[in-house]
Amino acid sequence: MNTVKLNTFVNKGKAMGTKERRAREKEQLRQQILSAARELFVNEGYENVSMRKIANKIEYSPTTIYLYFKDKADLLDSVCQETLLNLLNTLEELKEDTSDPVETLRKSGKIYVEFGLKYPQDYKLTFVIRPQFQEGLGLQEGSIGEKVFNYLRVMVSECIKQKIFRQVDVETTGQVMWSAVHGVTLLLIDFPDFPWTEKDTLIDTVIDTTIKGLQA
Repeated sequence: MNTVKLNTFVNKGKAMGTKERRAREKEQLRQQILSAARELFVNEGYENVSMRKIANKIEYSPTTIYLYFKDKADLLDSVCQETLLNLLNTLEELKEDTSDPVETLRKSGKIYVEFGLKYPQDYKLTFVIRPQFQEGLGLQEGSIGEKVFNYLRVMVSECIKQKIFRQVDVETTGQVMWSAVHGVTLLLIDFPDFPWTEKDTLIDTVIDTTIKGLQA
């Protein structure tokens, strides 16, 4: 390799390295903004948080945040989308087993509740705080939220197909299952001092009772 070609190769390598480093730095700052926003939204209330307050927390100017997010609503949406994506990835670790859809449905319900209890702030932002300020639950067609709910819908549909469940409406039955797991998740988050029975027993009983009520 002659000197000119060598220098060109080295310069390209440096340019690529600089580009990758800048991309990493941009993503790190984006995550820093999301983390600060998440904490402030939970601790101070979404309506009491301004873009300036978020900027002050991470010691950047508000102008910098606007390079990444359109406005406060966009920030809240991004925080919630990350939560839904993490939930979807967690569910997908449990491979859909159509040979025993009831057991998969049961495990999915348990994983859902455990996720909410592990990340209570993120869970409440997504399913309690966000709907107060933005229309709906972010379940629009093609959204991450729809994919999360569709995971449940597929398992319910398979239970009906295999005649494990009665011939019931898939959409209604999926909503019944979600209502059950969402309800127990939110109660355990909001009322930790209530004299609950053993936690796992409570969760399992809620899920099992709901499933048994649907069986043929």
